[in-house]
Amino acid sequence: MPQLDLSTFPPQLVWLAISFVVLYLLMARLGLPRVGATIEARRRHLDEDLARAAELRTQAEAALAAYEAAQAQARATAQATIRETADRLAAAAAARQRELGASLAEQVAAAEREIAAASQRALTEIRGVAVEVAGAIAAKLTGSPADDHAVAAAVDSVIAERAV
Repeated sequence: MPQLDLSTFPPQLVWLAISFVVLYLLMARLGLPRVGATIEARRRHLDEDLARAAELRTQAEAALAAYEAAQAQARATAQATIRETADRLAAAAAARQRELGASLAEQVAAAEREIAAASQRALTEIRGVAVEVAGAIAAKLTGSPADDHAVAAAVDSVIAERAV
């Protein structure tokens, strides 16, 4: 193998040094600046993306805050509407209840008047029947007709006694 021949070592080392220097200069002048520019472009792009992401996050937080504020306002408006509707319905129900109470009171008063009138008619009719029955009983017991005025006075006193 010629690489292992000691007489060819010095020229191989010279060519190695020349190749190394040429490759180093090519890399230093052409390759490394391109790689550095690419790395710098990537770093700038990354920084821009991070800055844009921070800006978007700030906008998203602002939008979220606006949304939450709008939602809170909508809740407050809904609560106010519900409260207003409940108050209005309660007032309407109270008015209907008052009207119903007045109507029922009027009906009760009318029924009480009818009952009082019927009771008075019944008492009047009962008085007449009681006077006739008492007169008939007195006539049968005594054998002579009873005095109508005396029987009516006796029935009236018994009715007055029971009414008290």
